[in-house]
Amino acid sequence: MAQFYSPKRRVTTRQNSPVLTLTVDNLDPFGQGVAHHNGKAIFVPGVLPGEQAEVQLTEEKNKFAKGRLKRLLSRSPQRVEPRCPHFDVCGGCHQQHADESLQQQSKAAALVRMIARETGVTPQQEPVIAGPQYGYRRRARLGLLWQPKQQRLVMGFRQAASSDLVPVTQCPVLHPELEQLLTPLRACLSALPVARRLGHVELVLADNGPVLVLRHLDALKEDDRQALQAFARTKNVTIYLAPDSDSLEKLCGETPYYQVDGLRLDFSPRDFIQVNDHVNQQMVAQALEWLSIQPNDRVLDLFCGMGNFTLPLARRAAAVVGIEGVATLVANGQYNAHKNRLNNASFFHENLEEDVEQQPWAAQGFDKVMLDPARAGAAGVMSHIVKLAPERVVYVSCNPTTLARDSKVLLSAGYRLARVRMLDMFPHTGHLESMALFINGSAPEVAAK
Repeated sequence: MAQFYSPKRRVTTRQNSPVLTLTVDNLDPFGQGVAHHNGKAIFVPGVLPGEQAEVQLTEEKNKFAKGRLKRLLSRSPQRVEPRCPHFDVCGGCHQQHADESLQQQSKAAALVRMIARETGVTPQQEPVIAGPQYGYRRRARLGLLWQPKQQRLVMGFRQAASSDLVPVTQCPVLHPELEQLLTPLRACLSALPVARRLGHVELVLADNGPVLVLRHLDALKEDDRQALQAFARTKNVTIYLAPDSDSLEKLCGETPYYQVDGLRLDFSPRDFIQVNDHVNQQMVAQALEWLSIQPNDRVLDLFCGMGNFTLPLARRAAAVVGIEGVATLVANGQYNAHKNRLNNASFFHENLEEDVEQQPWAAQGFDKVMLDPARAGAAGVMSHIVKLAPERVVYVSCNPTTLARDSKVLLSAGYRLARVRMLDMFPHTGHLESMALFINGSAPEVAAK
């Protein structure tokens, strides 16, 4: 199985390691320059295709090596100035030094190469599904750490290749409504009596306003609660308290929700929702188009979460069945189906990594299948999808390696890979998301738009 080189491992430069003058050929999906020397690929963060640089090797393996940039000798026209003042140290973004087109082209090309290498099928490159490059994130978790010597609370993201916190005052990839909260929120938390015993804070932007989840290690006193409620009133924020990983108490505010395909989906701030709303809206619309739902269709939605695809599908199909392994998401899916008056959507709480043949939904017949698994993919359910023999399958993936692996099951069963599109869900990062359409037998292909 092909794997991407991961840039997150800590490396130490060897003493007297050689310094090479290299020209980078291309960019890997993580934003690292890839050069070649004596037949070996060398990965160098911070260098773009066409740039020449002095590179000091930090690690050598049989088939590849790693290096660090010592001096840039030429500049690519696709190099841009990173917007974030924390770019050089924060571990959140890796590609703000590359322009939008280069980021998208390199990821899309990597996706096609991966699928072609693993399946023997070379999909046609299609336009990337994308949204704004900045201000796109509607969710973030920031670590909190009290520094006793400085008598201050640090709030920020993890440093690249380290567990240390980088104090963050700006984050251009955050939605502006969340970014504007960073400085006043740190000031509020710093002044709490419980400031020394805080774990982290999560920020979520719902369609009805910002939501804050505070993980606290000690019980909050009344002064803490009053201060947080005052902050919530001033900033129009809903606040939840999390004394442990399982408990959640709403301190003040409204239940958060977001809208997709004209539907309102209420959610808990700990529920999984897509981080990039602009791309999510387009992704759902593309899935609906590719599946070509007919009024009499029965549709299966695997790894359905709380119904991001399930409920839009239910507006068009005769019946939709959603399968999800997290009980709270299943409960929210059922609630949202009822609230949106979609009586043809049903949800099952099942583990799709176990024997699906014995699960109650498995004996039902389906015309179309939708699936959106986690990074591990859908190996446990692919053979059953083949057994169901749906006309069309749409697979949304956050890991091209497992997408390629699972695609082979469908291809060997006579499906054809009709469409593939990259989703630029996380600009400036190494995340590569995509969606693929598989059509059974000789069914007509969807015309590209």
